[in-house]
Amino acid sequence: MKTVAADFVEHFETRQDSMQGKAMVVCMSREVCVQLYNEIIDLRPEWHDPDPEKGAIKVVMTGSASDREALRSHVYSGKVKKRLEKRFKDAADPLKIVIVRDMWLTGFDVPCLTTMYVDKPMKDHNLMQAIARVNRVFKDKPGGLVVDYIGIANELKLALKEYTQSKGQGRPTVPAEEMLLKLEEEMEVAWGMLHGLDYSDFRVNALKPMRAAADHILGLEDGKKRFADCVLRITQAFALCCTLSAAAKHREEIAFFQAVRTILTKSDPSKTLSDNAKEQALRQIISRAVVSAEVMDIFGAAGLQRPDVGILSGEFLEDVRKLKERNLAVELLERLLRGQIKSRFSSNVVQSRKFSELLQDSLIRYRNRAIETAQVIEELIAMAKQFQVAANRGEELGLSADEMAFYDALAANEASVRELGDEILRKIAVELTQKLRASNSVDWYVRDSVRAKLRLMVKTILKKWKYPPDGQDAATEIVLDQAKELSAAWASAY
Repeated sequence: MKTVAADFVEHFETRQDSMQGKAMVVCMSREVCVQLYNEIIDLRPEWHDPDPEKGAIKVVMTGSASDREALRSHVYSGKVKKRLEKRFKDAADPLKIVIVRDMWLTGFDVPCLTTMYVDKPMKDHNLMQAIARVNRVFKDKPGGLVVDYIGIANELKLALKEYTQSKGQGRPTVPAEEMLLKLEEEMEVAWGMLHGLDYSDFRVNALKPMRAAADHILGLEDGKKRFADCVLRITQAFALCCTLSAAAKHREEIAFFQAVRTILTKSDPSKTLSDNAKEQALRQIISRAVVSAEVMDIFGAAGLQRPDVGILSGEFLEDVRKLKERNLAVELLERLLRGQIKSRFSSNVVQSRKFSELLQDSLIRYRNRAIETAQVIEELIAMAKQFQVAANRGEELGLSADEMAFYDALAANEASVRELGDEILRKIAVELTQKLRASNSVDWYVRDSVRAKLRLMVKTILKKWKYPPDGQDAATEIVLDQAKELSAAWASAY
């Protein structure tokens, strides 16, 4: 019993490093459940708590009045058991381990249950039902792991034969050794993508080789996606075989790959670490590795101060221009510009379309190798400066952000700018903003009658200010599209 307890504790804690989740231990009798519990808490006393609302480990079993005292302390009322169910199903609850004999082995779904330790003879349908407890889909969980202490392999083969004969599809179980082979295959793919790059010093100073690796991957055709997908497959395979010594030798290198992947795929540098943790598709896999498991900031990884997305300084853009890692510089500028489009022009239809198209055009030509890396960097830097000019235009004209959005909608027709000039367009934008805001109603844009009424109002205003007749229809549609973008904000303001 001591040997099983010691092995369980070591295995569970090692697995938690690679995949956070809950564990169920299945024992052959209630007495064994309690004895194993006692051995485990001797090794980890901090896991124990007599209060059912506290503690990391519990025994869940039935009981009777004739039970010995040692067993009675683990027998709970129906109400307390229901509460334990809720605790165990809650991924955030500190209750991580339950020891059972028969309870919770059928019809009990806990998606965050990742590992089942079996120390009880089982067969046929009961065995299939039991191991199915760990196969529920949950976040980054690639599959459940069954640890066999008693030798259920033959019974499992018979149960699987019965399963397939009854038209069950797929493979319910995969040996950990098979996942090790999968891990080795995917490591070969990652090594192939990084061929020619020396990153052997990543254990000493990880940041420099991480930058070099990210730049190298970005220089490959479709490199970012291929590498990210490869590391995802590595992570999933490692999660299922991480306790094997042959897999453990890759631990630090996998952490390095994960850090490079994070640099390449982290989309919004302005978010906090906690927000990113919620949005991560995968948990950073190696908490003890020499490479930091924190979410990487691509700007920091490139050796640059994170810019205020509202201020694209010439000094910062010059630092990007001088970056040795040219592909990484393009990635930095792309993310920065996408952030600008989202933050500055999310409610400005004309400017959002204009800059999105400009950005997309440059990136397509760059990725199709139609232009060199140096040229696309210059184009993106020039675009960043155009952002500044466009963003400051409203201040110069004395217009609010909403009024500037309508001004841009009107100025999309170059003839209107030539014929009317900035001042008249400014006055039209102010009037449109006032009247459309006053006419705003919930979902007006899906009601034909209201949309027709607003269209007539817009055309009347344009005619009053002598907006070029051949551009009035197009301008009206852009103005209504713009009003639709702003309608939600207007409605919440009342």
